[in-house]
Order: sequence, then C-alpha cells, then structure tokens
Amino acid sequence: MVVGPSLGNASPSAIRSVFNFPTILFTVGKTNGSYCSGVLFQRCGAPLFEKRAMWGSRIRWVSFLRSYPSSARSAALVSFQGFSSWPAPSLPQNVGFIGLGNMGFHMAQNLINAGYKLTVHDINDEAAEKFREMGIPTKEKPFEVGESSDVVITMLPSSSSVMEVYTGTDGLLNMKQPTRPRLFIDCSTVDTNTSRTISNQVSRQTLRECFGDIENPLMLDAPVSGGVPGAESGTLTFMVGGSEEALKVAKPLFQTMGKRIIYCGGPGNGTAAKICNNLAMAVSMVGISEALALGQRLGISATTLTDVFNSSSARCWSSEIYNPVPGVLMSTPSSKNYAGGFSSKLMAKDLDLAVSSASGVELRCPLAVKALQIYEELCNGGHEAEDFSCVFRHHYFGRDETPL
Repeated sequence: MVVGPSLGNASPSAIRSVFNFPTILFTVGKTNGSYCSGVLFQRCGAPLFEKRAMWGSRIRWVSFLRSYPSSARSAALVSFQGFSSWPAPSLPQNVGFIGLGNMGFHMAQNLINAGYKLTVHDINDEAAEKFREMGIPTKEKPFEVGESSDVVITMLPSSSSVMEVYTGTDGLLNMKQPTRPRLFIDCSTVDTNTSRTISNQVSRQTLRECFGDIENPLMLDAPVSGGVPGAESGTLTFMVGGSEEALKVAKPLFQTMGKRIIYCGGPGNGTAAKICNNLAMAVSMVGISEALALGQRLGISATTLTDVFNSSSARCWSSEIYNPVPGVLMSTPSSKNYAGGFSSKLMAKDLDLAVSSASGVELRCPLAVKALQIYEELCNGGHEAEDFSCVFRHHYFGRDETPL
C-alpha cells in the first residue's frame, strides 16, 4: 500500500467529498497506529475501522485518482495498489445463543461471565427463564435472536432441530434480509450433510453491512468434546469445520468456552471428526467394560485389572479417566450411580450418525453396528438417561468395586 501526504486535520465530510465513487466510498484519515499506516477506509457505507478491527483478511485496492476540490488538493494524493494484509479481527460483543440444555447453559454462562452481551432462545421456556432471571434478553423465535446479534451460536440435540432453527419458518435464515449476523457457529453433533447444507445456505445470504471484501455471512460447524464438566469449567475441545478466515473471527469465543481448538478442514469436517471420535469412544467403552467384566468373573478385581491396563497396552481414556466400574474412580459417573455425564441416549444417537455416515460412503463398520445395537438395547431397557459407561452394569452385569 502506498499512501500520499497525510490529510492532516481535514474533516470527514471534506475527505468524503474527495473520494466518493458510485459504488464504493473510501474515507482516508489517521488512526491510532494499531491498524495500518495511519489509514481509515470505508466501504459499502459501513466502516471497516472505527476503533475496532475489521472483519476481513485481504483486500485488493484498485489504483485510482480522481479530481477533487482544489481546497483539498494540497491535502492529499492517494494511490492504493496491490494487497494489504490486516490484523486478526476483534469479535463483536453481541452474541446470540440458541439451545440452553445441559451443554448450552454452561457455554452461554461462560460467555456472559467473559463480558459478552448475550441474547438467548430455547424451545423449553424453563431453560430460557433461568437467563431472564439473570437479566439476559430472551427471544421467542430464532430469527429474533439473529436480529439482535453479530454472531449466533447454536447447540442443539439433533439434525432436525438444527434444520428447523436455521431454515424453519421462524429460522435464522428467514430473518429480515439482508442479514445482520456475520458469523454462525453450530456446535451441535449432527450428520455431515446437515452441516454442509446449512453452510451452503448461509453463504448465500447477504450481509446487512459488508466488512472488507466479505459480503456474505460465515459459517462454522464446531461440535465439542468434554461433556457437561468441560462445558461448565470452560475446558471443551472444539472440532472446527469451515473457512480458516471464519475460525480467526471465532477464536476468542472458542477460547472463552474451551481450551483446545482443532481445525479439521472445510465445511462439515468438524462434524465428521466428532462422529468418528464418538464412534471410537463407544467401541472403547464397550471393549473396556467387556474386559473388566470378564476379569471379575475370572477372579481379578476391577481395581487390579485397571492398574494392569493403565500400565500396559490397553491403557485408554475409558480405563484411566472414565472407568466404567463403580468404586474404581470416585470422580466418574459410574461411581455416582451413572448420573450426569454423557447419556446412553446421546451415544446411541451419535452411533446412528456414524453407521449412517458409513453407509453413505459404502464402508462396512461392524463394530459401530454392534455398539449401536448394545446402546439401543440399553435405552429400550430404561437406561437412556444414564451415562453411557453403564454398559458395564446393564449389559455385562459387572459388579461394583468394594472399597478396601
């Protein structure tokens, strides 16, 4: 970028009269030095810089020279050429959050505690009431959340719920056009087709205010790992799919709600990673539960066998961190009568997503099919609300570990 002599103390109106193109309005002036070469720009009628960072990454400025009043001619001669890289954007404070269940409640709470201005919605009015009592604005319809927000985060239980919230009659993508939110983040665990469909539809929207060279809102699929404890403590892992540009914008939000952010690639790839992760987690839990139950029948205590596993090649998260035997690790759901944690119903849902995804790409997944069958049986047996590690007790009929 090449900038001619400074405009000095010329007023904004005088500057606008210098560079007023039919479709693009450029405003030039001084800044506090935190952006670039002491220059301010304005495009599409919306300020790119106004004591805040812009929402763009690269802008190609077309060289131009226009006649302007003689009174301003001595003030500046400006030529913009080539590419200009800009710093990472700061995130607006107005955030919409839809889906205030066990996970969403804590994620939204962490954003509030960090100083973000939230507007929330949940189909369950009791969930929304908790936020009304805290003085947080609540809306009856998803699109009303969008009208109040620069960024919207969704945390919903199923693919059908996501489609309804985004594309339904009162959905986010049916709000007044052009749309206000610049970024949508879906943290739900859904199928990849849903994530990619929503991403495609979001990209077709037009922003009410364009930012830099971005005229359409951005979308990320960002399912999480860490469960309710991770959501409450702000230590979630986000598996992110979408553009890297959108990830840069969303990063402060993710860092408020979690401790790890893993970029997985384009739209739908975050969802794909979550499906694969939960498939592996389910098969691992079933395998560890089976081995521990067999050990008990062969006369080895679960504590001893867990020590063997964790000191050898069988060591894994299901044995070391989330042991399914009541009494082995007092901090796990298994030692709390399988209360809390990640429900068997949700595991069955995620395994169904994995099996359906495998079918869609013609991959045989016999372990996923068997694990799904086991968790469906648990749910049908009345254990759908219990943590998924209850497979040890209710499928393998393993025994509690008696404290010494």
